[in-house]
Amino acid sequence: MQIAMVGLGRMGMNMARRLLKGGHDVVVWNRSADKVRQMQDEGARGAESLEALCDMLKAPRVVWCMLPAGDVTKSMIEELSTILAPGDLVVEGGNSYWRDDAANAALLAAKDIGYVDAGVSGGIWGLEIGYCTMVGGEAEHIMRIAPALNALAPEQGWKHVGPVGSGHFVKMVHNGIEYALMEAYGEGFELMKSGPFENLDLQGIAALWNRGSVVRSWLLELLDSALAKDPDLAGLKGYVEDSGEGRWTVLETVHHGVAAPVLAQALYRRFASRQDNAFSNRVLAALRNEFGGHAVKK
Repeated sequence: MQIAMVGLGRMGMNMARRLLKGGHDVVVWNRSADKVRQMQDEGARGAESLEALCDMLKAPRVVWCMLPAGDVTKSMIEELSTILAPGDLVVEGGNSYWRDDAANAALLAAKDIGYVDAGVSGGIWGLEIGYCTMVGGEAEHIMRIAPALNALAPEQGWKHVGPVGSGHFVKMVHNGIEYALMEAYGEGFELMKSGPFENLDLQGIAALWNRGSVVRSWLLELLDSALAKDPDLAGLKGYVEDSGEGRWTVLETVHHGVAAPVLAQALYRRFASRQDNAFSNRVLAALRNEFGGHAVKK
């Protein structure tokens, strides 16, 4: 099929490459022209502007956006609404807040332009192994982009999960669970590193657990790889960012009254990782010293 990819970041560029490998006609646009030229060298058709991109596509058009969540995506949807024509379709594949999808869909629907929200997981490995994709929207719109989804995802690796917004909602929960899984691995391996047995082969244990263990996973495979490169992870600082989706997940648990202490604690641990000599910890030390005369470190 013919499809446009708007946004050639780490995800968008590799997704365009995978679509090309799948035999699709891919038109690309990015704010920095060097990435457009790079994709042209790899077989895509490059557009100098969004207007040119639309002119290069046969109607009805399909435009897939892979941009940072928030104002950048909102502005792009607004701009596309003035350029595209009735019958065209926009797929929003960034890590957007699912509550924003209704407004995006309504803006485009007013001009008879379709909208699909796609939660995409796969990271930098997606080019090789495919992108797990969770899509929300009308069935006719999903079936229209099915050839592209088949090229992007591994076998049985995409699913129409519900109406507009559901794709990003499911991806949000996916990322919340990801936070918790990563935190559990981190705590377990810290215990093995600090426990009673010296010099445990942590990389070997990670590899072992991926062979039949009930805790085997792709994340554990990645940890195996990281430990093989740097057994003590000495080249890293324990500062962990969050993409925003973990926060949204915890907010939704509060909104719906769903008890999710593990997901919440995983998010808070990321916040704690960014604090050097946190004031809250100094409060704890001061209180222990005041009520019990416990030793403190100056």
